[in-house]
Amino acid sequence: MILGRRRRSSTQELPTTEQARPAGEFVASVLSHLRQVVDVGWNLLDVDAEAHRLIREAGATSCYIDYHPVFGASPFGYVICTSLNEGVLHGRPYDRVLEDGDLLSLDFAVSVEGWVADSCLTIPVGTPHAEDLQLIRDTEQVMWAGIDQVTAGATVGDIGFAVMNEATSLGYSINDRFGGHGVGRTMHEAPFVPNHGTPGGGAELVAGQLITVEPFLVPTTSELVVDERDGWTQLAADGSRGAHSEHTLQVTDGAPIVLTARADDPAPRSSLG
Repeated sequence: MILGRRRRSSTQELPTTEQARPAGEFVASVLSHLRQVVDVGWNLLDVDAEAHRLIREAGATSCYIDYHPVFGASPFGYVICTSLNEGVLHGRPYDRVLEDGDLLSLDFAVSVEGWVADSCLTIPVGTPHAEDLQLIRDTEQVMWAGIDQVTAGATVGDIGFAVMNEATSLGYSINDRFGGHGVGRTMHEAPFVPNHGTPGGGAELVAGQLITVEPFLVPTTSELVVDERDGWTQLAADGSRGAHSEHTLQVTDGAPIVLTARADDPAPRSSLG
């Protein structure tokens, strides 16, 4: 979920790594848990209920439930995005039982001790399709290409260019409306971190800053349309399936610290701090 393209304010509060880690570790643990337990027969509403239970037990605060940006028809109303099959982004949970072969993206953000972390993964349900597994791998590869650019003094254009270049090299086109973002005391802060860009362009990153890198890919189109049934879910315009990957990072003078890194994450780990 993106608010828009804004430059980071020089007065933005920056956390220490110790302050930022609890939220990242909690988000990672919830997504790892859901990856393990969600299966054929689960209802999307049950996925939300399970995430909500874990939030309550941890004393965390959901960033989604009351969230109402300009691109949402109403407050979101749930604690996790469940984007299913042709639903690529911002999927609102509804009464739908998961079936064998479904493709599900889980996007989750919370505040712990006053600091936010945000992450997303895409999982096959039941028997995976080979093309879905490849789409997931490609999306993660594109995300890590962007993460590898994250360092103090780099720009959001450097990240966007790397994401765009990696995606196009794999045969995908990029949607320029949505992308990553700053996080901090709230879920969406400056800067906007696009999935396309020019090296050296846009806001410059500073040490201590928290941002997300957040590509999403659809094999046959980059065009998204809103699902009029809920006013939230962004659907692939041609009905194709999509995948979505996201991590929250803390910028350093070297490689970034991947605050939402998961032990079961199959992606390359070269950028972990």
